[in-house]
Amino acid sequence: MGFYNTYIMPTMVHLACGQKPTMKQRAKLIPRASGRVLEIGIGSGLNIPFYDASKVDHLWGIDPSSEMWSIAQKNAGGHHIDAEFMQAGAESIPLENDSADTVVITYTLCTVPDVATALQEIKRVLKPGGELLFCEHGEAPDASVARWQNRLNPIWGMLGGGCHLNRPIPQLLANSGFTSSDLQTMYIPGWKPASFNYWGSAHSD
Repeated sequence: MGFYNTYIMPTMVHLACGQKPTMKQRAKLIPRASGRVLEIGIGSGLNIPFYDASKVDHLWGIDPSSEMWSIAQKNAGGHHIDAEFMQAGAESIPLENDSADTVVITYTLCTVPDVATALQEIKRVLKPGGELLFCEHGEAPDASVARWQNRLNPIWGMLGGGCHLNRPIPQLLANSGFTSSDLQTMYIPGWKPASFNYWGSAHSD
């Protein structure tokens, strides 16, 4: 993986994803999680402070990178969350069918290599009636911003661990059989090509 991917990029991702505007987005969404919760791309555990420990019976956190696990584990212990961390990608979730009451995915779909497969895996592990809570940045509605997203995407992906600026989040969810009745969107403060956010809850058809 090299020195950059092993040591520098995880720190950069942690700092970028921990900025005040993104933390405000997490605070809107994460307290809604309940029961047995699976978080996709848990990284350094930036969502952990926002879980309601009285509502979460167990938290599984999966991530393909092991470099940030120690930070996430400390966060979980400090907030009294019963957490279990697994090294895995979203395309192959090491859980049985119908395992999770809630799946949480925040600022992660942008880096997943195979989004369609990952969303099918999420459907597989969600219990009937379970809820997907999501907050992602993606394709901007303004043509001028979208053009810059498309131009910069190849370079941005190389520097940002495969992050895509321009993924159409609602379309990706719909194509995988998820529907959302409370989808919200806005530009959060920051660099516009990376700041158009989609968030809400979704259920499988």
